[in-house]
Amino acid sequence: PAESVAYLRRAAEAGVPLIGICTGPFILYRAGLMSGYRACVSWVHHDDFLTEFDGLTPVSDQIFVVDRDRLTCSGGVSSAHLAAFLVDRHIGSAVARKSLSIMMIDEAMRAERPQPGLPLELGTRDPLVKRALLAMQQTMDAPLTIPKIAERLDVSRRQLERHFASALGMSPQAAGRKVRLAQARHLLHSTERTISHIAAETGFSDASHLTRAFRTEFGQTPENWRKERRPITAGADMDAHSR
Repeated sequence: PAESVAYLRRAAEAGVPLIGICTGPFILYRAGLMSGYRACVSWVHHDDFLTEFDGLTPVSDQIFVVDRDRLTCSGGVSSAHLAAFLVDRHIGSAVARKSLSIMMIDEAMRAERPQPGLPLELGTRDPLVKRALLAMQQTMDAPLTIPKIAERLDVSRRQLERHFASALGMSPQAAGRKVRLAQARHLLHSTERTISHIAAETGFSDASHLTRAFRTEFGQTPENWRKERRPITAGADMDAHSR
């Protein structure tokens, strides 16, 4: 509502810190109150954010962001950790720990902690690998090179490769391909999109490229995998082959 936006603008003009939880950053951006600030957005809403705010890139690889007088978090339990950060800052660490204990949370998490619950088949506890996998997932239609991912995470390529080898037993390139193929398989199962369309969405040059990679990973073509796992109507069958 206009009254709420006006209230937020008055608060910002008065120097009051503003906090956006979950989709709260969307409201702050719409109100024009986040220019020049970084904002944390859950990976669940990452694509929605990019669609609505063209040219802006949210932080989706950590649980909250404190950028001067703008504080944003991904929502869920991250809200408790942002609250604990504020209690620690203004009252003290003992009270912050007690507050978390009341909510049955063992310890405070730092802002840089990777967001939990990444929808990836590649499970790991390594924070650097988690962040790299999330970056791969967020850029599937135009995959980043491994040097670019390393640069984004402020580590060397060699460091990144060592972490992947230790955590997953594979290279970053191999893991990135698995991320993209897992998404392709999901789209095959949950949509009627053509193989060409799915290839474009998951960073493969064309349907043939995706088909070769899919057969190598899963032992059959995308078309056969789709036919075996879900009923195909006549219309959908025509769509799947209109490539």
